Amino acid sequence: MLLPQLDDGTTLLDIKGSRGVPILQSLVLDHLLLHDGPAFWVDAKGHATTTTLAQIAPSQRLLDRIHVARGFTAYQHYGAVCDLPSAVNKSIQTSTVDSGAAGRGAPGRDEDTSPHTPALIVAPAVDAQYCADDTLGETHATTLQARTLARLTTYAEGYDIPVLVTRNERNEFTEPIATVADHHLECEQTRMGPRVVGENFETLVYPVDDGAYYQTTFAYWRQLLAARATQVGVEPRTLAPSTPTPEGVGTGVTADGETVAATADPLLDAWTATGGGR
Repeated sequence: MLLPQLDDGTTLLDIKGSRGVPILQSLVLDHLLLHDGPAFWVDAKGHATTTTLAQIAPSQRLLDRIHVARGFTAYQHYGAVCDLPSAVNKSIQTSTVDSGAAGRGAPGRDEDTSPHTPALIVAPAVDAQYCADDTLGETHATTLQARTLARLTTYAEGYDIPVLVTRNERNEFTEPIATVADHHLECEQTRMGPRVVGENFETLVYPVDDGAYYQTTFAYWRQLLAARATQVGVEPRTLAPSTPTPEGVGTGVTADGETVAATADPLLDAWTATGGGR
């Protein structure tokens, strides 16, 4: 599993280092691939850009299942959230007119989901318009954001589906978003790709073109070796952190038990440890 599963309830996705538009869109598309039904997206700050959605989506029919409303001010955003039940009802009426829409879902999808009812609600940068609107005082902005969060929470419970939200900033004003969230995902950019960590999920490997997998976290190797040690009856031990060398590499131990400074070149380390090699 390279992407986390979105469970029912409100999920807060915090992305470090960037807005993470492709990451957010990938989670949405992945969820739609596994579940029938449309997604309703209340957008802010251009997260629902069709350019990247079209590049990431494996099928145009998948994009047809995403309904987007955009709020350019705090009141527009709140109004779009309030109008969401009407949009859902209209979508259900439209989809049930076509008798083919009630056909079987694709293999591998959740059998409990319907092609008519919502599969997901998305509200990225849910704090952005309330922070940026100069016509709102701090009290009114806080109240309006609280009402928005309350409605999104109600929709998650009422439709029994995931509601995926992100926040534009992490500060005292956006702390209520984390408070109401049932689930929390942390995503950070690494040089190998985005790494996502949640309650029951952690990105440990990344695929490459030839089908192999690269891993970028030492925690993965530590877990792997600890499990192997337990399997063969060797008690895993915790190594004391070594004092880094000026190059920042660390230290090594020779076959004679001598501690030597390690360089970035392991062959050079072996050469030095043997007094010049043979």
